[in-house]
Amino acid sequence: MIIGHELLEKTCKNMIETILLCLDHATKGTIYRIGPIPELRSVRVTSGIREKENGTIRWGLPDVSDYNPPGKTWDQYRDRPGRALEAMGWCVERQKSWTADNPYEDQRSVRKQLSGEPEDWHHMEPVLVKKSDLYGQDADHLEYPRNWKGTPIWQNSDYVVVAVIKIHFLPHTIQRGDRATKVIKKLSRVLGTEMFSLHIRESVSQVQQELASERMASCNAVAHELRNTLAKLSFIFSAINAEISFLREQWEEEICRSVGGIRDKTSVLVHLNQILLSKMALLNGNQDLVEVARSLAEEQNELAALSLLPEQAERWVMHKIRPKWQRLLEESPLWAEARQEIESLLDQLRKALWIGMDAELADRLHHLPEELRRHWPRLAYVDFSADKLPVLEEILQLLNHPQMAIPHKKQTHKVLSSLKALVEIIPEMEARTNRILESMRNGSGKDLQDYWRDLIMNGDPA
Repeated sequence: MIIGHELLEKTCKNMIETILLCLDHATKGTIYRIGPIPELRSVRVTSGIREKENGTIRWGLPDVSDYNPPGKTWDQYRDRPGRALEAMGWCVERQKSWTADNPYEDQRSVRKQLSGEPEDWHHMEPVLVKKSDLYGQDADHLEYPRNWKGTPIWQNSDYVVVAVIKIHFLPHTIQRGDRATKVIKKLSRVLGTEMFSLHIRESVSQVQQELASERMASCNAVAHELRNTLAKLSFIFSAINAEISFLREQWEEEICRSVGGIRDKTSVLVHLNQILLSKMALLNGNQDLVEVARSLAEEQNELAALSLLPEQAERWVMHKIRPKWQRLLEESPLWAEARQEIESLLDQLRKALWIGMDAELADRLHHLPEELRRHWPRLAYVDFSADKLPVLEEILQLLNHPQMAIPHKKQTHKVLSSLKALVEIIPEMEARTNRILESMRNGSGKDLQDYWRDLIMNGDPA
């Protein structure tokens, strides 16, 4: 963490003072800074002792302490055979608190282990900060410290330890899990937030100093171009796919209208929901299964309303619908008589998801021209992306076919034409953004000034 010593010391003093004010039986507080990873050096930042006479706090570090600057590295305080166990090692490695509520049996008292003398009553609490907050994308590539067995620690945790709070108490006034330990834990989260805020503030300050010469010329330009580009990218492809899904829905309806004996997914899902709802009221005694049944009904209704690609719909059935039916059939006898019908319907549902891509069914639509029977399903089952721009032109040609009779045909054509125009300018916008970013990397504000001057002189509307 990037935090200046004076600012960190002031923050730690405020936290110790808050804890001592909250807990009348607390006598002393110390906060240790932990880091950086993987060294995890533990250094005492400050200590505060409550004066018995007037209750004021006396600040300072003890004259002799292993944790006074420069402190101890992880290798020096971690658990290791043949060496006294330390509460600090426990808190840092396990990211858990340590409460010495019986000094005579404190297994992590170094003094007791070495000389047999008990220490005092105290509680130690790690201060945690989320890896993703502190390291961002670099969190996936951290070099973790290792325990004495060589196993990396914190690998399966979402947090890192940035500090440890140690609070001493009057004899026999603290127990594990009591109010005092809970207060310290809650305040440790506050300290973690404050330390992260200080880290962010000083990190930003450093970046501002490094980019001061470039910021005035480039920040507004980058923000302008990125806003335009990202706004287009965020909605345009999903909007095009939504229009294509309408063509997919109309094609499947055309098949069901024209070919006898075909059952579409909606009718199958309605039938499944009827069977489900007929017995749901009898599940009163089993709240878990009631929730499963409700969720299943919602997901079947949602699938019926969506026009997904067959492979997407099949994953929906496999992950959301089949497992819930399987659980209801295994854990409740209510649908036992309908089991074969349910399994048959689930098989019919899977087939219904693919009717739109069945070439034999398409060939049976004799009232449609051959080119329409061939191109409509091919284009309606496309997952549109930036590299499929020619497909959009084919879809527009398809919509111009005189024998393609679907609702809102002209409106769909108009919407897709407008979206196509936006798709076509995205590469240009990306090129402009890359040019600005490259100028930022090279630290050349003059290039940006020339760039915007050329745009204005050429009357570029962007």
